[in-house]
Amino acid sequence: MRFRTSLAAVMGALALVITLPTSADAATGQFVFTYNRDGKTIEARLHDPKARECIDLDEVAKPDSTPAHSPRNRTNSIATVYTELECEGESFPLKAHSGYGGEGLKFRSVVFNQ
Repeated sequence: MRFRTSLAAVMGALALVITLPTSADAATGQFVFTYNRDGKTIEARLHDPKARECIDLDEVAKPDSTPAHSPRNRTNSIATVYTELECEGESFPLKAHSGYGGEGLKFRSVVFNQ
C-alpha cells in the first residue's frame, strides 16, 4: 500500500514539474536596438535575454561611445531601459511584445522584468 502511495506522490510531483514553464530565467523573443559607430548606424539584437538581471549593452559601454537608441521590445517581458550602465540613471519601460522608443530614447543598459 505504501508503495502505491509513494508512487502516486512521485508521479504527481513529476507532473507538476513538467507543466512548469521552462524559461523562468529568460525573456522569450528579441530585443532590438540601434547604435552608431564610425558614422554607421548598426542594428543589434538580444535573443532570449536573461530576466531580472541588468544587461549592459557591450556595443555602447565605452565612455566615448554614443548611447543606443530606437529600442524595439519583441520579448514576452517588460523591458526597462536605463540611460547609464548597470541600470542606473533615468529609466523608461517598454511593454512586452510591442514596446518601442524612437531615436530620442537614449540608453546603455536594460533589464527584463519577467
